[in-house]
Formats: sequence, C-alpha cells, structure tokens
Amino acid sequence: MLSPQTIQIVKETAPILEKRGLEITTHFYKRMFTHHPELLNLFNHSNQKQGRQPRALANAIYAAALHIDRLEAILPVVEQIGHKHRSVGVLAEQYPIVGENLLHAIKEVLGDAATEEVIQAWEEAYEVIADVFIKVEQGMYEEAEKQPGGWRGFRNFVVTRKVKESDVITSFYLQPEDGQPIASFKPGQYITVKMDIEGEKYTHLRQYSLSDAPGKDYYRISVKREDGDEERAAGIVSTYLHNQVKEGDILPISAPAGDFVLNMESELPVVLISGGVGQTPLLSMLNTLVEKQPHRKVIFIHAAKNGKLHGMRDQVAELEATNDQVTSFICYEQPTPEDREAKNYHKEGFITLPWLQEILPSPQADFYFCGPVPFMKAINKALKEWGVPEEHRHFEFFGPAGSLEG
Repeated sequence: MLSPQTIQIVKETAPILEKRGLEITTHFYKRMFTHHPELLNLFNHSNQKQGRQPRALANAIYAAALHIDRLEAILPVVEQIGHKHRSVGVLAEQYPIVGENLLHAIKEVLGDAATEEVIQAWEEAYEVIADVFIKVEQGMYEEAEKQPGGWRGFRNFVVTRKVKESDVITSFYLQPEDGQPIASFKPGQYITVKMDIEGEKYTHLRQYSLSDAPGKDYYRISVKREDGDEERAAGIVSTYLHNQVKEGDILPISAPAGDFVLNMESELPVVLISGGVGQTPLLSMLNTLVEKQPHRKVIFIHAAKNGKLHGMRDQVAELEATNDQVTSFICYEQPTPEDREAKNYHKEGFITLPWLQEILPSPQADFYFCGPVPFMKAINKALKEWGVPEEHRHFEFFGPAGSLEG
C-alpha cells in the first residue's frame, strides 16, 4: 500500500513524464542493454531503432503515474502488455532489473529535478506496479500451460506446408514435432516465433497473427517479406522465413496470446477492414464466423497496393461464393493494367468514409481493423465521424501499442 505522500509525488511528476517520457525510456533501454545485454534476446531490435518500444513504454509509465491510486483503471493496458510479455517469456525475476535501470534513467535525464524524495516515491510506486504485472502474467503463464494442448515457454513445430500467397506474403503451416494436441486460440490472437539465425548475435523473437480459424491440428501464419527501402532495413526474420525456411524445418513457438479477439457473444454484424498483411488476424475471424456463426452477417474489406501484393484473395472469394453471410470489397491504391483489365477490385485509391457509407448498410456493427498505422488512423477517424462508438471499434498494432489519435 502506497502512502498518500508517495501517491501525491508520483501524480505531481506525471506531467514531467508526459513531456520527457520518450527521452527517459530511450535512455533506459540503452542503459539496460549495456548492463544486461542478455535481455536483447527478448526484444524486437527494429522496434527499438524506430523508437516504437520506448514510446510505448513511456505511454504505459505515464498512464500508471496518472492512475497510481487506482491501478485497476489501467488493467486493460496491463493485460495487453502481459500477453506480449508471456508470449516472449518475460520472467518475474527480470522486473527488478527493469526497475533499477528505469530509476537510474529518470535520475540521469531529469538531473536536479529528480530529488531523493522523488526517486524514493517512484521506487515504491514501481514495486507496486511491477507486482500487478507479475501477478497478471503469472496467471497467463498458468492458463497457457494448463489448457488442453497447452505448454509453457517454447515448443518445437514443424513447417508442414509453405504456400506463396502473393509476391510478398507466404503462409506457413505449423504442426507440433511431438505429435501431441495443440492449444486452441481466440480468432485474432498471435504466436511468437523464436529464431536463432546463423550470423546473428542475438535470438530474434517475432509475433505473427494466426491466419486461420482455431480447432485445426495446425497453426497457420501468413508473413509479409519486409524487403526494406531507403528508410528502413529489410526485416531479418521475415526475409529469413521466406528465403531460407523450408518444409520440414523446425520453428520454436510459444502458445497463442493476445487481446485483439473476435467477440463471439455479440449478435451484431461484423465489418472486417484490413490493409496489406493486416488481414491475417481478420482472416482468422472471417473463417471462424463462417464455421461457428453462419447466421451472422460479415463484410470483409481489404486494401492493397494492387493485385500482385494482394494475398489470399482466392480464399476470401471462395468463402463469399459459398456462404451467403459473407460479402467482400477490394480497394487498390495503384491497380496494375492487369487489375484494370480484369476489373477485379471495387475502388481505386484509399478507403474513405463516403465509400464505407455507400457499401455498408449502417454503422451498427462490430468493426475490426488492422494494417499500417496511417491506415488504421484513417479508418478510426472515419468510423468516429460516422458515429461508431469506441466499444465497437477494435484494432490491433503489429508491434508495441501506439495511438490512433492525431
């Protein structure tokens, strides 16, 4: 239990964290990895370089500071982060390491403003916050292990099929090496793949959404190859999966995790809106709706640059052709001459609110959307303008959580 004085100090310093949080967390990661390089095995190095991980941590710390006297208010954030932590294998004994380096980072960045009284208050607050995370994550570890077909940590799976879905997307079908049952999952969840790549100093962990319905004897992930450009380096893991991993190879994966899941208790129509490879969790939802809720109307809207980069198009078309509940629409930003000749899309350019209002019967639906952050910002803004309430707008970030505002 924190004292009223500690709570007051933490709340009073929250504005400083809002203003300088990114500076603090960037310094924190640099400091922690210098003193504990072994923890680099747990982190996506690309997210570090792009500043996504420090920004996400800064937002989480600020939220915790604001609600330090009622941490139950941030439980949804704790659970979202907890899923990520459980999926990659964050352990309770690593929290003191994080706390020590975070406090040092606060002191080193804020200088004289970080008085002994402030640091003491934050040390006490961190212990309380860490305890909440540890308890939530311990429950997740136990649930993942004790469920039918479940396990703790990483389990070896065999790549039984490798299917090219487009010029940049390939699906990998994974079955357990031990031949035992596998855990079910909720449509929209992901798995973590652990890769030890020759020539790479550290282990690489990547989370990929499951792209088929649960209840099968395999998991399927559909991975976009990130080739890189002038601004971004090529994806180490995605290019390795595409170019090096073959059928018969072994991939260690953790049990399914994630809180971006289809609400199977709702009877509202479902609208699934995806951009690029953001369709992967939505395909799991679509397949599940067809199998489990054939009475529930579902509209699948997909945006891609053109037909060459549009993965799993035929799978969606087949579902639409054989199930009356399914309707699909396609938006190509830059259709190829072949696309124009075949007239295989419904809109050119970007998804807009007027077009959504034209093709959707009403805003009374459960909306799920996923894709690049600018895409999701545009979709979220359009749905807000249409009056879709927040509780019916669901989205997933690939990587650390961010904001769709602004």
